[in-house]
Amino acid sequence: MDRDTVFTYIKKKYKTLPEYPWRRYDDNAVFRHADNKKWFALVMSVQRDKLGLDGDEWTDVINLKIDDMFFRDMLIRESGIMPAYHMNKMHWITVLLDGTVPEDNVFQLIDMSFMATASAKKKEKIRPPKEWIIPSNPKYYDIIHAFDDKDIIDWKQGAGIKKGDTVFLYVGAPVSAIMYKCKVIETHIPYQYQDRNLTITALMKIKLQKRYAPDKFTFDVLKEEYGIYAVRGPRGIPNSLSEAL
Repeated sequence: MDRDTVFTYIKKKYKTLPEYPWRRYDDNAVFRHADNKKWFALVMSVQRDKLGLDGDEWTDVINLKIDDMFFRDMLIRESGIMPAYHMNKMHWITVLLDGTVPEDNVFQLIDMSFMATASAKKKEKIRPPKEWIIPSNPKYYDIIHAFDDKDIIDWKQGAGIKKGDTVFLYVGAPVSAIMYKCKVIETHIPYQYQDRNLTITALMKIKLQKRYAPDKFTFDVLKEEYGIYAVRGPRGIPNSLSEAL
């Protein structure tokens, strides 16, 4: 593990090249996001004694941002990882690039720093697939029979939902239960519809993956076992419910 390995990884995965903003420290390299210009990595050479290590030889390190302070506190107990040198020690760490920290671990920390410093728009784009409960009202749409003849249907685009996410369709009264598990296969399809009960500006395509008996995940079960007291719009689900579903 050395700085060249880091540079190659960042260039290949994030299409980002190093910048050298300091004339006095011309081998110190910064990597930043193209959109918000925030740093996500700083690679520099530091004397070991300035890091609290034995010896005064120069060594390459990388500074990375960790949003989760509890996880940061765990990391700095590991060999080769310490509170950030010359940066905010509450949110950044310094990682030795001398082989003390395994290569894959360094790459994972770079990925975490990239996500921690990304813009809200980029975070949404690169976030991993998510699970949602979304409501459906059988008074306005025959959701109970929606998948009788096909396994792909159009549905109102939910805020924050993207391709690859999973949606669980909660059917309102008189059913009041989750009935379908679907994969989102396309999003943000232009569409205009409005009446006194509903306004739609975009659709998404969802594909049926699983059916549930209407007495399995009822509203009472969701409330009493999983702490879900209302399904009025797209919402995430707790891990316990995800496992049960």
